[in-house]
Amino acid sequence: MKLTVYAYKNCGTCRNALKFLDEHSIPYTVVPIRETPPSPDELRRMLQYQGGALRRLFNTSGQDYKDLGLKDRLSAMNEDEAIALLAAQGNLVKRPFVLGDGFGLLGFQKDEWSDRLL
Repeated sequence: MKLTVYAYKNCGTCRNALKFLDEHSIPYTVVPIRETPPSPDELRRMLQYQGGALRRLFNTSGQDYKDLGLKDRLSAMNEDEAIALLAAQGNLVKRPFVLGDGFGLLGFQKDEWSDRLL
């Protein structure tokens, strides 16, 4: 199993997720999410894995999300607009953002990760 993990080095949740992967000897490649956000294709794949729940792709607790007023604006956006925004601004993407072969994980929930990866 090979994972692509979009993460931010100063994010405690991301550090915990990477520690989990290391402890279980799960191979992965880290991509800095702020400098290299997920591509529109990757975001669409994740959206499918999340059952079409667009809001789940967003880092709703982040300052950029709040500054852009997305709590009120997101419901009026179509999927293409939201995907373009996420692909342009990695700070807006929920992290860690993990893509594997046929699945995706958002955030770090130890139980969910254990079920999927172990």
